[in-house]
Amino acid sequence: MTVDTTDASFENDVLVRSDTVPVLVDLWAPWCEPCKALSPIIERVVEATAGAVDLVKVNIDENPGVAQSFQVQSIPAVFAIKDRHIVDQFIGALGEAAVREFVARLLPEPSEAEKLLAIGDEASLRRALELEPALPAAIVGLAEILVGRGEPEEALSLLAKIADTGEARRVAALARLAVAGVPVVSGTNGDGGADLEEHLDALLVEVKTNDEARQELVDILETMDPSDPRRERYRRALAARLF
Repeated sequence: MTVDTTDASFENDVLVRSDTVPVLVDLWAPWCEPCKALSPIIERVVEATAGAVDLVKVNIDENPGVAQSFQVQSIPAVFAIKDRHIVDQFIGALGEAAVREFVARLLPEPSEAEKLLAIGDEASLRRALELEPALPAAIVGLAEILVGRGEPEEALSLLAKIADTGEARRVAALARLAVAGVPVVSGTNGDGGADLEEHLDALLVEVKTNDEARQELVDILETMDPSDPRRERYRRALAARLF
């Protein structure tokens, strides 16, 4: 999470929040060129932590009280706050590798299940789920392995245990298509050619009255490469048919 704080909201945005997760405080100003170089890097690195670290940005021209509290003499200045205390800091525009290393020091030690998830093979994923039965990434990873070896029904049973996410939808679509015996589209532009488009056109005709045709069309589109222009074209066509 990234927020812009002020002198008035600093305590809540930073100190209170740091009781829950580490918070990076990025002190910057509009006239600071190194700040402009650092900003997209630190935002990207923090976003990659998926909520394990928060980023709070402070424009020191508009919020001199925060700047004074940190006694900064040069910007950009970045402070890491945990449990309301400064635990690390750096001055200047570091490169992305250095910023990643800085942020990594703030992350909690991965659990045993997360270590197994990183290995990623079936045995490791199953063991991870023994330790944390509702670990979404392990369920999705295992479900995709099951689909790949021809066990889509078990994959769908696993996926039913977790919330709907982009990756879960994609793997569930792969599983349903496998159950139905529908070939999966791979690659981009032109893969499947006229035969695929003819099939999608035929499904479009039925989507309003045939639930199975609608689901199959949705699943095919879900498994297509996002860069394939047909994906968006047929999604618009589907919406037009239904609404």
